[in-house]
Amino acid sequence: MTEEPKASVPGPGVPTLWGGDAETRCLLDRLAETARTCPDGIAVRDGEHELTYGLLFTWAARIRELLAGHGVRPGDRVAVTGPRGAAVVAAMLATVGAGATYVPLDAAYPVRRLEHMAADSAARLLLFSGDAPAFDIGTHAVRIPGAPDRADARAAAALTRQPCGPDVPVYVIYTSGSTGLPKGVALPHRCVDNMAAWQWRHSVRPDLRTAQFAPLNFDVWFQEVLGTLCGGGTLVVMPESLRRDPIALLDWLAEHRVERLFLPYVALHMLAVAAEAVDSLGHLALVEVNAAGEQLVCTPAVRELFRRLPGCRLNNHYGQSESAMVTVHTLTGPSDSWPTLPPIGGPLPGCELLVEPADPADPSVGELLVAGAPLAVGYLNQPALNAERYLTLDEPTPRGHRRAFRTGDLVHIEGDTVRLLSRIDHEVKIRGVRVNPLEVDACLLEQPGVVEAVTVAVDIAQGSRQLRAAVTSDAGPDGFDGARVLKALTGLLPEQFVPVSITVVPELPRTPSGKADRDAVAAALAPPARTPGG
Repeated sequence: MTEEPKASVPGPGVPTLWGGDAETRCLLDRLAETARTCPDGIAVRDGEHELTYGLLFTWAARIRELLAGHGVRPGDRVAVTGPRGAAVVAAMLATVGAGATYVPLDAAYPVRRLEHMAADSAARLLLFSGDAPAFDIGTHAVRIPGAPDRADARAAAALTRQPCGPDVPVYVIYTSGSTGLPKGVALPHRCVDNMAAWQWRHSVRPDLRTAQFAPLNFDVWFQEVLGTLCGGGTLVVMPESLRRDPIALLDWLAEHRVERLFLPYVALHMLAVAAEAVDSLGHLALVEVNAAGEQLVCTPAVRELFRRLPGCRLNNHYGQSESAMVTVHTLTGPSDSWPTLPPIGGPLPGCELLVEPADPADPSVGELLVAGAPLAVGYLNQPALNAERYLTLDEPTPRGHRRAFRTGDLVHIEGDTVRLLSRIDHEVKIRGVRVNPLEVDACLLEQPGVVEAVTVAVDIAQGSRQLRAAVTSDAGPDGFDGARVLKALTGLLPEQFVPVSITVVPELPRTPSGKADRDAVAAALAPPARTPGG
């Protein structure tokens, strides 16, 4: 990568948190043990397949033979594309088992983006399922062989693998870049092994039936897949059409007896809104929901959903592509007592958290730094960005770490709990007052008729900035009383926090991972550019 800049460890009085010892066992060993102990258990279900662990690992073994035949060796990168499903899961297991690095390419992305990702990762081979790829990566594209049938199961043969050292990359995932092109982040076994082990141990049960909801290029995909398979559970692949149809998703969750669900807050809120129209939720088998990807907001609909699912646990997960899973907070007690903006909790095993104070007078508030097991190897082909975001410390941390990642998140550490305040680059000043738009979002979501809400700052002139909000409403644009909502906000928030306008939109723009696209909202709400002489 590049040599990272030296930085000082936060000084005396600055809190640090430690999550305990990390899991050091290779996830491939855990998967091998699962395949041996329950070869006939169902590992993956999608629209075409129902695969036992024995069949899944047999399939992975065949794909490994294919990789070897095309010259793939440990340390190479293998790109994989196709619809979310069992074929992609088998290809990932085969790639990691061969000691190579898995590079997911979501076929729904624009061709230019996919070609950049493939070229930037220097993939040796492209494996695909479904339709032949519509993009060119400058190397061989090979179809993933079909799934074996039950007569072909030979799980034992699938369990041989290359050694997996803690620094060997498991996958490269691409995340948004400031240049307009995505940047690749390499995550090693040290991080992914620990995350997978923690997930199946932390859950209500290790063998939960889990919905595979996340897109291929979202890091939660690995939590869903590896956290389920390492625990002996069943991965049930959700049809893509349900991503924006929460009513149909409720029916699908019930039909497939899904017990565990990972999804971004926006999707959770929409599912909760859809559930309000259902007389009974007794047909649902959910016992665990994990929210991730953005600040969790406990809206009235979310609180009501969990009031009606008293046996279901809600976890707030926090992490980045550059540092995977970092913290977790499990909400407890009656849901009507939950805070609107829950904390992000405490660190996972192997994770050390530090704060770079924004004000020396209050060392508990500042930018969150992450050290230890969660850290990525770094960005591919981005020496300047590695130097900016990954720090080499001039002295070891209290737990002996010499490297830390700048998250860009402003946090407050209270005892052993971390509370997310805002993105450092999203918190804004309005007429000299620092405003967190997430707080405004939360108040908007408390108002009748508001289904979703995003508040953004827009520049209306040089040195002049306003807050504006976009909402979706179950009353529609004609039935939504924006003046009433603005008046209600004045009773809840300081003057500077109240947006000057609320715009009703049919739906909020989304990022590929399903989060609200705040940049797109800001662009849509910004005043039109003035023409010369206008």
